[in-house]
Amino acid sequence: MGASSSTQQNVSSEQKQLENLAASTGALPTLQSAFSQLADPLTNAIPIHSLQQCFSLNYKNLIWEAPVKADSFPGLLDHVGSAIVDLFFVPEKGRLSWVEFVRGYVKCCGRMPSSMLLNTLLRVFAATVTRAGLTLNLEFESNDADCKISGSLLPVHVLMILMTCWTLSWDARTLSISKGNADICLPDVNELVLSAVVSCTEVGSDLDVWDCNILDLKAQLPAMKFLSWALTTVPTLADCFTCFVHARLQKCVTSEDVSGPPTLSPGEIPSTTAHDTYLLSRGRAWAISLTFRNPLSEEILKIYCPNESDRPEENLLYRSSLHGRGLNRFWSNIEGYHGPLLMLVSANSGDGHEGDTSVRKWIIGAFTQLGFENKDVFYGSSGTLYAISPVFHAFSASGKEKNFVYSHLHPTGRVYEPHPKAVGIAFGGTIGNERIFIDEDFAKITIRHHATDKTYQPGSLIPHQGFLPADALISGVEVWGLGGKTARQIQTSYKKREELFTDQRRKVDMKTFASWDDSPEKMMMDMISNPNSVRREDR
Repeated sequence: MGASSSTQQNVSSEQKQLENLAASTGALPTLQSAFSQLADPLTNAIPIHSLQQCFSLNYKNLIWEAPVKADSFPGLLDHVGSAIVDLFFVPEKGRLSWVEFVRGYVKCCGRMPSSMLLNTLLRVFAATVTRAGLTLNLEFESNDADCKISGSLLPVHVLMILMTCWTLSWDARTLSISKGNADICLPDVNELVLSAVVSCTEVGSDLDVWDCNILDLKAQLPAMKFLSWALTTVPTLADCFTCFVHARLQKCVTSEDVSGPPTLSPGEIPSTTAHDTYLLSRGRAWAISLTFRNPLSEEILKIYCPNESDRPEENLLYRSSLHGRGLNRFWSNIEGYHGPLLMLVSANSGDGHEGDTSVRKWIIGAFTQLGFENKDVFYGSSGTLYAISPVFHAFSASGKEKNFVYSHLHPTGRVYEPHPKAVGIAFGGTIGNERIFIDEDFAKITIRHHATDKTYQPGSLIPHQGFLPADALISGVEVWGLGGKTARQIQTSYKKREELFTDQRRKVDMKTFASWDDSPEKMMMDMISNPNSVRREDR
């Protein structure tokens, strides 16, 4: 037995409509196979406990990368599966029929606007919190996906929402990993939480974003403002939930036990301490991935999610502490890479003297679609600027101008330039008035107010940014390639070709200069000694 097909006779119009909606997502074959695996052959219906077991999360060993931990979060995960089933897969007779099964999938994972998907995500979180015995001030007007939500969230609730989404994303990507010790690494997402707090509340200047414990913050984030923040800052956050549901149902097709979490052997979990050495930490990579659509989102997640054999070093093209500072060292590592690139810059604002409490560390980033070119003008077709630490924000293209990237090296030839162009790397603005400018020594970075830039959306790249240009000392630079193995292979071929040309130029044909009489030096000396002498050209 299995799922009924709409091609059979006496099929209701509701079933046909639901199957068409499921087919539009590409999940209908998976649903049919999963129903056949989960359904009781005698009743041709799914027992509720079987579906709850399919969606249950039983992670016990949680590895927190952040110093701030939500103690109630492990217990929260135990109720995610039951919350999903109770909200969407509602049976009429104690068991789930095929129509009810498809209806539940369409309700939680059907094709709908991002705002409705985020509503669905909040409903799942609210139901999970209630089952865990915790308090939450959220009220839903109805059971519809587009219903109005009232109430507010605390920063700790935002932290747990983000951690839940990360867990669902991790689970969906690691279901096929071999068995071993059940561990899950929870990234540091404090920068994302602070982004929501700053965007959704009236925070005063007394909030120190560099030294702030988000668990102690009592700011109330209105639900509708939180949804607006999520839509603009992390628009694909709700995809973590839909991917999890689809991955768990897909796992049912293999007839394997999915009651427990996917488990990894110790060697398959990337080292937490190793990630902390990079500017692009696990949490920052995930935050940036939430601003992308596939395949870029998948490419950046490969760096830290063990679904692939790739390691972080394979995507790292340049690192100032490893390859050396300066534009020339930078260029020798990224030249020939014609794919998406993510550049991160860490800097210190202040005098930098020992004991100076005014020194603040921050990180910004820039994404470019087609790599860097040596030009004395702005170029590019798309890009995004990021305020990464201590508060995360994304500034995509505004569509008004196309001054995305400027990367200019010293000219190779000694050509006189009456008005030489600045040597360095810049993003946005105009030449001489760039929104971000990095000097050729990678020693200083200048950040200007967004009013000088019409290429990227407005907003502060660093906290408390004023109207005057802000100069800071660069402490580190990283460039990550997001073009996959193909872009890296093309760059490798390019470098080999350039090395071959260089070797050929270095070689000197000694036969040409074997005779003094045939040398250019003797010809020049003869012309100087007697310039009026008649010389016959050898034919």
